[in-house]
Amino acid sequence: MALDLSLLWDDSIDPAVEPRRILITRGEFIDPARDDRKVPWKIYYPTDDAGEQLPVVIWSHGLGGSRDGAGFISRFVSSHGYIVVHVQHRGTDSSLWEGQPGHPWDAIRRATITRETVLNRYRDIPFLLDQLMIWAKDHPDIGARMDFSRIGMSGHSFGGGTTQIMAGQKLDEGDGLYDMREPRFTAGIVYSPVPSSIRSLASPASGDDRAAIYRDIAIPLLMMTGTADESPIEGFGYDRRMEVFELSGGPDQNLLMLNGGDHMVYNGSRGQLGDNPLREPHETIIKVASLAWWDAYLKGDRVAHEWLIGGGLARWMDDLGTLTHRP
Repeated sequence: MALDLSLLWDDSIDPAVEPRRILITRGEFIDPARDDRKVPWKIYYPTDDAGEQLPVVIWSHGLGGSRDGAGFISRFVSSHGYIVVHVQHRGTDSSLWEGQPGHPWDAIRRATITRETVLNRYRDIPFLLDQLMIWAKDHPDIGARMDFSRIGMSGHSFGGGTTQIMAGQKLDEGDGLYDMREPRFTAGIVYSPVPSSIRSLASPASGDDRAAIYRDIAIPLLMMTGTADESPIEGFGYDRRMEVFELSGGPDQNLLMLNGGDHMVYNGSRGQLGDNPLREPHETIIKVASLAWWDAYLKGDRVAHEWLIGGGLARWMDDLGTLTHRP
């Protein structure tokens, strides 16, 4: 199905075109406070920007993924004037399956992931931000263009869950709830939201109210899922993912539902999923909606904001998807 580009908020945007040439650099940061934990990263940045400062977007991969996933989103967004930084989380990344027999998903299902491994994933994000600010000073060709007053957080699946934690979703300490919120983020995109794994709330103050897990999400979020978004590891579907949106207490929460959209469409790869005839238009929607979101919340583009929540995005998607907005 062809999408009518005349319905976009900016008639200069073409989803098939990256208006600026994109360059990529890679590296890793070492955290001596965590036994010299390595945190690999990959940066997408545009050329021909006349030295302007650009917002920074962090992207976190799903379980078994790496810093190389979701390139189709980051290249497109970066080409419109953003610096996008992909982070790789050791212990929940491609090291779970590399060198293992069989399909990667089968190796991931066999893996045992400890609580400390998960917490280290979350700790990677503030560590990355701290190190990026230092790195930027030592690499002014890129770093001088990074505007750390405008930072967005995003991720797919486990990376989406990481985004939720950075936004203020609660964790379970055993005798109550606590958070690891990162206050430097202005807004976020969650590709395939992840419902909390907390089974019971031990805090007497919260009782059995699951909304207590999500009510302190503190930044605007755009959550994307689809009617075929079943987890390849846990097996739950999009109906479970809806919990994050429905119970989030944050301001300006939004849910984009792709009709027929599956789990891997956000990563740009298929895994064990079969072909999806809607993959191309879905990827177009994902790229454009992501750009509109960052334009609205990191660049303050009021036209993009109105297009997103005022019905423009919904009209453009037609029967391919819906957007639900909660102020």
